[in-house]
Amino acid sequence: MDRNEIEERIQHLKMDYIRIQGDLDKLETVGGNAAGAIRELELIETEMKELRQTLDRI
Repeated sequence: MDRNEIEERIQHLKMDYIRIQGDLDKLETVGGNAAGAIRELELIETEMKELRQTLDRI
């Protein structure tokens, strides 16, 4: 993966994060099971962290 691909992936993950965060807010409002959304956010955070570390090494 080159620098541009990594930056594009990070932007895509940010958009997913925002969308899932909105879904999580809705789930919490109606008392739904938010565990899946929380886990997804954690996975996105981990991937973004790894991608940023990769960018620092490039």
